[in-house]
Amino acid sequence: MADLETATHDVLVIGAGGAGLRAAIEASAAGVSVGLVCKSLLGKAHTVMAEGGAAAALGNVFPEDNWRVHFRDTMRGGKMHNNWRMAQIHAQEAPDRINELEAWGALFDRTPDGRINQRPFGGHTYSRLAHVGDRTGLEMIRVLQDKGVHSGIDVHMECTIVKLFVVGGKIAGALGYFRETGRFVLFKTGAIVIATGGIGKAWQITSNSWEYTGDGHALAYDAGAELIDMEFVQFHPTGMVWPPSVRGILVTEGVRGEGGVLKNSTGERFMFRYMPDMFKGDYAETEAESDAWVKGDRKKNRRPPELLTRDVVAKAITKEIAEGRGTEHGGVILDIASKQSPDYIRKKLPSMYHQFKELAQVDITKDPMEIGPTTHYVMGGVKVEPESQESTVPGLYAAGEVGGGMHGANRLGGNSLSDLLVFGRRAGQHAAAKRSAPARIPDAEIDSAMREALAPFERDGENPYAVQAALQAVMQRDAGIIRDQRGLENALAQLAKLGDRARNVGVTGSREYNPGWHTAIDLQSLLIVSEATARGALERTESRGGHTRSDYPDSDEKQTREQIVIRKEGNRMVVRREAQPPIPADLMSLIKEGK
Repeated sequence: MADLETATHDVLVIGAGGAGLRAAIEASAAGVSVGLVCKSLLGKAHTVMAEGGAAAALGNVFPEDNWRVHFRDTMRGGKMHNNWRMAQIHAQEAPDRINELEAWGALFDRTPDGRINQRPFGGHTYSRLAHVGDRTGLEMIRVLQDKGVHSGIDVHMECTIVKLFVVGGKIAGALGYFRETGRFVLFKTGAIVIATGGIGKAWQITSNSWEYTGDGHALAYDAGAELIDMEFVQFHPTGMVWPPSVRGILVTEGVRGEGGVLKNSTGERFMFRYMPDMFKGDYAETEAESDAWVKGDRKKNRRPPELLTRDVVAKAITKEIAEGRGTEHGGVILDIASKQSPDYIRKKLPSMYHQFKELAQVDITKDPMEIGPTTHYVMGGVKVEPESQESTVPGLYAAGEVGGGMHGANRLGGNSLSDLLVFGRRAGQHAAAKRSAPARIPDAEIDSAMREALAPFERDGENPYAVQAALQAVMQRDAGIIRDQRGLENALAQLAKLGDRARNVGVTGSREYNPGWHTAIDLQSLLIVSEATARGALERTESRGGHTRSDYPDSDEKQTREQIVIRKEGNRMVVRREAQPPIPADLMSLIKEGK
């Protein structure tokens, strides 16, 4: 306890990406003391990897666009499994949040008459994504970071949270350690917003960076909060596949939004063969119609099938590869060079041009790209109340990717960045308004949490990297884009063994910048989110959105609005089904009639 630093805040925000920064800004605007914890350095958040744009029905390119169409697209894209109220709030409030971001200094690309420009993306009826070339997330973080720093927020950088404390049924604080020194810090607070992002580092092939080990999901779960929809993991259709050192790095959907086409090894533009019944009539049926749409005649023509929802495109690519029509490196072809001029590509997709030039020695203005699916996003997360983002644990809120419900079974591209703004703001607002003085945390609980975190130093055990690699291999093989009962049961059996191995890993050296220790800590989170994903996937006996069961290939209407809820009881992970509230008749008519 003598080694323990303390900090007291009215609201503590864990995670400094788009959702965390927006929550901290809103809480600070309410006049309360706000602490912001980031696992890495401020400005290095994973939000910068969201490149294509932020979806909002501004109507700047298509005046007929409005929140009702955006809501309909989100619900249809999520295969009708979304929390309808969250989808409605998001569609209604996204335009205000984008305009607000512009007022704070965001330099969006412009239309000829000077308004925020908007590009097309998969699953969106109209061009809806406000963008800054293909570096939209970077611009968002730049603006929010600047606004946050000038809002008087206390920032705690390179700090990993290992425990949330609940006293008297309410949040009372959190324990973390500074990665630079290894010294522990106790945060005393009556309100915590978790905004820690996703779980992608549980798989071998992922677009996610090193921070995405499911920390927030695991912290909330251990604190008693419920998780939902953990079976719904989005495998982005387009990640790099060659060379092996860059496998999984994201290739923005903006490439397809700007006219890029998908071809197999025979040169066939194959997406025309993969049109789901739900979307028939909404997409072009010929290459000529698709090309006319790309060239700008969008009133008379329908959008290309490459802009179908991500789950549809990813499964189509997987099937092409499985049936022997993939490239030599196990992907398919993404070609924009034959559809747009070099100057247009460099202007609209500067990051992609640089990425392929530097990492793969491919000039995308002349040559096609090799791409394949990559683990990208989890639709599941902490169960929250739609209006406030409060979890089932009083005083604990969740926003952004770590929060569940908004995206249903499949997220539309671009909805994540506006989701961060809409629900980050709401989480910060309600955390500040509802905060209470934290109860005193028993010294024994603090001491126990510190001892548990330091335990790997006391053991001459297995290397934590070996356990992490084994976990990623299990999830890639048995809980990937296509699942079945046998594989999921095997995954759970292997994860149980990996749990035993993780509890016996050992590290050497000091606590200062010790990557082995950091990995040992991360393993506990990875094991929780991996088990939750596998248990949810085993329980959902259908295929829907980002969850595909080869032994249950069809969607089951009875399970459309059923959520798989996961919570901790003792040392067991318990799974149950829960019916979602019915969609109101007026909103259902919007979805069905397409108005």
